[in-house]
Amino acid sequence: MKTRQDAWSHEEDVLLAETVLQYIREGKTQLAAFEEVGRQLHRTAAACGFRWNAEVRKRYLDAIEQAKKQRKERKRALEMVKKWQKEANAITLSVPDKNTSAEGSSPFLPAAPLTLDQCISFLQTLRRDAEQLETVRQENERLKRERAEWQARNEQLAQKLSRLEARQMTVQEDYEALIKIMTRARQLASEEGERFSLAHLLLAETGEQNEPMAHS
Repeated sequence: MKTRQDAWSHEEDVLLAETVLQYIREGKTQLAAFEEVGRQLHRTAAACGFRWNAEVRKRYLDAIEQAKKQRKERKRALEMVKKWQKEANAITLSVPDKNTSAEGSSPFLPAAPLTLDQCISFLQTLRRDAEQLETVRQENERLKRERAEWQARNEQLAQKLSRLEARQMTVQEDYEALIKIMTRARQLASEEGERFSLAHLLLAETGEQNEPMAHS
């Protein structure tokens, strides 16, 4: 079986899926992901987009939804960081009172450390990212096993096809031999002016005609 030169391999599909999911999590566009994969695989962005929408996307529906959730969480985290930075800058730029100045405080001191809730939120985000990576890894392993099963099935079908083709050749040869016997029967009937039955002709071909005639 011939393989098209533009056919996608399993590894290329996985690269396309992982790149698109990464871009979704980071809030980037899928078009940018297609362009990135196209540069790596020497394909056009349009070809990558068509492959994603036609074949690959439906295999990663759960992963896509998870990536969108992570994108929202990432966006919220970035907004929180910006808010903290803004508040820290406001505190830094404010003029300290005399008491704090007397104690040696400075407006250029770093902002207050993160709270326990903020640390927990950050760790939870890391855990979700790790779970997502594990999901993608398991999906990759499942697709590898499925590919191996299809390859084995393909080999079985190829062997069956070879046997059927060999059997067809045998039937074709038997058919051609029968046509030759019938043609010879017509020639004998025309030459001797009598009709030969097909059974007599077959017996004559196998050298067994005299035996049944001796008992008649």
